[in-house]
Amino acid sequence: MPMIELTAPAGALTEAGRASVQRDLAALLLKWEGAPDNEFFRSVAWTYLHELPAGAQTTAEDDAPRFRVDVRVPVGALSDRRKAGLVGEATTLVLAAAGLGEADAMRVWVLIHEQPEGTWGAGGQIVKFAELKALAQGTK
Repeated sequence: MPMIELTAPAGALTEAGRASVQRDLAALLLKWEGAPDNEFFRSVAWTYLHELPAGAQTTAEDDAPRFRVDVRVPVGALSDRRKAGLVGEATTLVLAAAGLGEADAMRVWVLIHEQPEGTWGAGGQIVKFAELKALAQGTK
């Protein structure tokens, strides 16, 4: 039950990038989690796009747009190798959605938040990682 939030300054994404970035990020996270590409897992891979108003994001150096990708997954869903792959591909995806190149990679920060067991609820009940894993493996 992954969740991704992309925070970006308004107008920083291209028109095409804005239209596709959320579904692309969701598909990317499902890939790195090793979840099956099926209706159920696509339906629980939520994304949010937070566009900041002009002047709401800056650095001490300049006002060039920066992007934050917050990823929430259950503890144990991503190995270190999978985290690294997710960070690399999410960075590339966001840069492309903004019409930027690899030289701007430091403008994209990916923060992975691992949700402890027993702290994720959906449908009025606690969701256990083992249950999700069983669903993904087709054993439940």
